[in-house]
Amino acid sequence: MTILLLDAIKERRSIYSFKKEEVDIELLKEIFTFGTYAPTHYMKEPWQIKLYQKSGKNHFIEEVIKSYQRIGMIKTSKDEKTLKMIDSMREFLNAIPHHALIYYEKENDPIRNDEEYAAVCAFIQNVQLAAWQYGVGVLWTITPYMYDQEFHESVGLDSDVVKIAAVLQMGFPKKVPPMRERTPIEGKLEIIT
Repeated sequence: MTILLLDAIKERRSIYSFKKEEVDIELLKEIFTFGTYAPTHYMKEPWQIKLYQKSGKNHFIEEVIKSYQRIGMIKTSKDEKTLKMIDSMREFLNAIPHHALIYYEKENDPIRNDEEYAAVCAFIQNVQLAAWQYGVGVLWTITPYMYDQEFHESVGLDSDVVKIAAVLQMGFPKKVPPMRERTPIEGKLEIIT
């Protein structure tokens, strides 16, 4: 079992293109369940998930596009180039079988808030590793719309109360990128004796 875990840690890749086939919801639930074994201060388990799939993706994708227009990443004009870009973005996002919006309730105390965010990040990493073991690819994304108050409202969240930590794009990999070499730990490790 230890070897399998260590292999998953080394072999897992961020996936950028997915097959059309959806992952069975029961398998996704199992993957998310493994995520819940992440360390969490005071057993608060702060992670929450909104999973967009099938026709449920349409509203999510339209709100992403509107957010990008609000924040100036996409023009609001109706010229042909802009409309093509929007159609291309819509097509790209629709080709991803599942979008998992991961969020948590913010804490007023900055230390407690950092603890909650760290727990959510550990949850996400567990999800990625469990998914990899089942042949499911994940891309952990941090995108500008996550900081747009109107986007929060459009997906039923209150930005004063919750923080979107990430959006996981999930599905069966169409292509697995090659491994990138990591910096030897000696370049990151300072030993103080």
